Amino acid sequence: MSYSCFAELITIAGVSLVGMPRKVKGHMSLRSYLSNLKQSNQLLSIKTPISKTYEIAGLLKQVEPRPALFERVRETEFRVAGNLFCSKAAFASYFGVPVSGIIPLLVAAIADRRPCELVDGGPCQEVVDLHPDLDRLPILRHCERDGGNYISSGVMIARHPQWGQNVDFHRLMQFSKNEMAVRVVRSRHFDAFLRDLGSVEVAVCVGLPPNVLAAAATSVELGVDELEIANALEPLQVVHARTADVCVPAESEFVLEGTVTLERTHSEGPFVDLTETYDVVREEPVFTVKAVTYRRDAIWHALLPGALEHKLLMGMPREPTIFRKVNEVVRCLDVNVNPGGCSWLHVIVQIDKQHEDDGQKAIAAAFAGHSSAKHVFVVDDDIDIYNPLEVEWALATRFQGDRDLVIKAREQGSSLDPSAEAGTHFTAKMGFDLTKPLVAKGKSFEKAPFPDVDLARFLPE
Repeated sequence: MSYSCFAELITIAGVSLVGMPRKVKGHMSLRSYLSNLKQSNQLLSIKTPISKTYEIAGLLKQVEPRPALFERVRETEFRVAGNLFCSKAAFASYFGVPVSGIIPLLVAAIADRRPCELVDGGPCQEVVDLHPDLDRLPILRHCERDGGNYISSGVMIARHPQWGQNVDFHRLMQFSKNEMAVRVVRSRHFDAFLRDLGSVEVAVCVGLPPNVLAAAATSVELGVDELEIANALEPLQVVHARTADVCVPAESEFVLEGTVTLERTHSEGPFVDLTETYDVVREEPVFTVKAVTYRRDAIWHALLPGALEHKLLMGMPREPTIFRKVNEVVRCLDVNVNPGGCSWLHVIVQIDKQHEDDGQKAIAAAFAGHSSAKHVFVVDDDIDIYNPLEVEWALATRFQGDRDLVIKAREQGSSLDPSAEAGTHFTAKMGFDLTKPLVAKGKSFEKAPFPDVDLARFLPE
């Protein structure tokens, strides 16, 4: 099904893509978002000198989910910001939509993607360093067993002569003053570029607004430039990189330009992945950095591995794909790839149940929409899928294991799951139909509502 057809489908399902309330903004940047956080007293400003080795990561974890800006980092002249988008509510607030509007927002952007405005120059090239030294940058060492200092918020932009430009996330481990090992997931689009060309010119952007971050994490077909999705979410200007044949967001804080070479490899890892456990060490392609451009007074975005912001940017962009697949078979209302399931292995699906087998159909469709999912939970429209207590209540009161449990034995799972079979990543998958029957034969399945009382009458401000 095309995304244009899907737009019609979700309108029928009761989710309107047209006329959705949105904040009207110009060309936003990371720093304008930080300014908004500061004005609303949400930003924690740390002025005490702090180290990029362990200390920033440790403090970010302790204050999570509060956003933080580190004004004085000992090893570098640059400031560092983190914990910027730790919840769907924060992301939704930025775009001026309710949490339930995120999926329609992303789907509409994918369907209505449009070319970015190309400008002659941008803030990201206020300073151009053609003899870069990565030690000058605030590339963090997060945890004691890490293989090195890591860029975890880097959005890599590459171009292929046939497929055009591709934009996605890659973690990069520094091992010299101008070289990094790049984790390239097999079968992904950049992997196809690299295996076809052998070496690829790239630009790694750090310090980006949320429209670019969300677009870079989406799953779309080969040949789609994800920056066009970002531009549909919010106007985006791009500039030509200085030494690589790609276009980069003009408002980026930092851009690292260079070449990734397939045949030249270096050990990469250990690294804390999405499940908050250490990933294995692999031989990965080398990124040789030839230039670094950045804004004057640039701010580095620190994305804490395995933490809430990492989870959000991994899981949330998968929700539109799951929503689309489920809506092909039942009336889907919302999807939550929730942090409790590492924002990758668990999927909670809310449906408007019309037929007794809708729950089972939704389970199958959700697995088709996200093949890395391990457990799928399907609930009715009266269950808040963002409240784990309500989902567990549905499990306790509306589920019978011998009737409502779907077991998919030995299927291909996720490499992120430490319990999956080593090497092959085969796993057992389960689907839980937590929906109530259309007709109750015994005790009612409905929650008893309490009276709605005007609090202002009894609780003065």
